Amino acid sequence: MRLPGEGIDGKGDGFVLNSYEDIERVVKDPERFTPLMTMKVEEMQSMLDQGEQLPNDASRFDLAMDSVRTLRPTAALWRAHRQELTDPWVGPGAKRHEAMIRAVADELIDRWIDRNDGDGWGTVEFVDEFARALPQRVMANVLGFPPEDVGQLALWGNAQVMQYVYGKGHMNMLDEESMLLQAKQLDGFADYLADQVAKKRRQPQNDMISELTQVKYKALNRKLTDEEVYGIIYFMVLGGLETTQYALEEEAQLLCEQSGLFNTIKANNSAIRAFTEESMRLRAPTQGLSTRLTTREEVFQGVTVPAGSILHIRFGAGNVDPKQYECPYELKLDRKSLGNHLTFSQGPRTCPGAGISRVEQVVAWQQLCSRLDSIEYAPDNAFEHQPGIMLGTLSLNLRFKRAA
Repeated sequence: MRLPGEGIDGKGDGFVLNSYEDIERVVKDPERFTPLMTMKVEEMQSMLDQGEQLPNDASRFDLAMDSVRTLRPTAALWRAHRQELTDPWVGPGAKRHEAMIRAVADELIDRWIDRNDGDGWGTVEFVDEFARALPQRVMANVLGFPPEDVGQLALWGNAQVMQYVYGKGHMNMLDEESMLLQAKQLDGFADYLADQVAKKRRQPQNDMISELTQVKYKALNRKLTDEEVYGIIYFMVLGGLETTQYALEEEAQLLCEQSGLFNTIKANNSAIRAFTEESMRLRAPTQGLSTRLTTREEVFQGVTVPAGSILHIRFGAGNVDPKQYECPYELKLDRKSLGNHLTFSQGPRTCPGAGISRVEQVVAWQQLCSRLDSIEYAPDNAFEHQPGIMLGTLSLNLRFKRAA
């Protein structure tokens, strides 16, 4: 679909991609379909090369972009960045956190498991008391932030994603007033990161920030600067909270809506992974992003797209494309090729935190299934969704029966 005037800086048109085939083609070829972040980095480097001062962009946290500019400006360095710096902690290496995640899940469940409304059922506000709290605490543990700082970190995390919730148009642009509010809400974050990184350099612990302060990055044959560490942490906080929160709450809704599904995964723990993958396919936490630019003229579904056009990628639509999935709106635990959905994107720029999100979801439902006999909607749900591209309800009241 063509979007007149939705190109870069309002010049030219933008184009929406909603077929699985088209989206897969784009995300797997970042050289032909340039990520907007790459273009931003190239602009920054050009300004620096010409002796110009970089603009202060309060909505994007300058240090994060500066880290991208120095650590992953090329496809080769992007791969090295993941393999050396993030994969051991939040990618394929995330299995190392399984026991910790299980302990966090149990601690949260302990807070409400004994509730009884008098009829053997208890009530929990699932978003606030579990789905949001779990990834917040897990990411704080992985990074090495003090547990008492989780509340403040959550506020900073909300400020970071403001453009994806309240941004206008397909480019999720914040107006000047919102950008100032975002800057105000992020006040103190940079100083906090500087203090934490300094402490980890002096006294490293067994956590991701400590590792980043000590590691010799083989790809560049040197240690990371403080600014580079800040940037990596920024993206970990940005991406480590929202996806898992929204996935868990939508999974809870599917279990309430599909009769017998909770009993099925409770009776067969090995089905939980299939359940989470199918749930993410059906209800992608990130419905879409405007992140790619064509480098040459392209044709999608018979529509000619000029070079330099913005592509608005709709992961949620691609995940239910009937050309890709038989009975696309059915949750099928025996579906072939589980995990080939677009929820974490695909190709070399697959979400770096996909590994830890998957582990969190599976462990969460293992613990919930072991400790609950049943869940259902409480009668007082408004099902209000936040605005923007993230699929998330503001609250979710559930009734539950505790397992014997």
